[in-house]
Amino acid sequence: MAVLTLAAPCALEVEIKKSRFIARAARAGTREEAMAFIAQAGEPKANHNCWAYRIGPDYRFSDDGEPGGTAGQPILRAIEGQGLDCVAVVVTRWFGGIKLGAGGLARAYGGTAAECLRTAQRLEVRPRVELRVTAPFALTGAVYPVLEACGAQKLAESYSEAGLVLRISLEAGALEAFRAALADATRGKATLEPYDLSTNA
Repeated sequence: MAVLTLAAPCALEVEIKKSRFIARAARAGTREEAMAFIAQAGEPKANHNCWAYRIGPDYRFSDDGEPGGTAGQPILRAIEGQGLDCVAVVVTRWFGGIKLGAGGLARAYGGTAAECLRTAQRLEVRPRVELRVTAPFALTGAVYPVLEACGAQKLAESYSEAGLVLRISLEAGALEAFRAALADATRGKATLEPYDLSTNA
């Protein structure tokens, strides 16, 4: 299933009742990427740097000193309202001396985030998974046609006592078809498992 995200970072500045708001948004594929963008996008001298991100089922938000529920959640709703995923948004506010009230704050933060995202260039991405394929030496020739037929991308190739070891990238939606085709081609003698980034195995 394709995911709709941002093709490039974007920003928007507005003034609401003398308060200055700047929304900055960017694509983020992991929680670490989202938090790094949030840290970089915030303005240390501003009154508030409120933010939200959504990456699949993972989401977080912060009101950064604004009344609870008036900033982070409206920003998150702006992301969700446009059907976006793998996105982080920071809305920075410099207080202009006029209080906006809870409803006014929610509209200001959510509206600024939404307008920023509306101006952004979109990108459709198909989630991929990294896998480790191991096959006996004698079946090496049977593995490569399956990779090509299923659109798998070979990232690394090595050999062990067990035979050929491949690290591949594959669209998540093609995983079951790839698993079945690999089993057929190798008579069930090839193994397929998630690639473990922590061990480089």
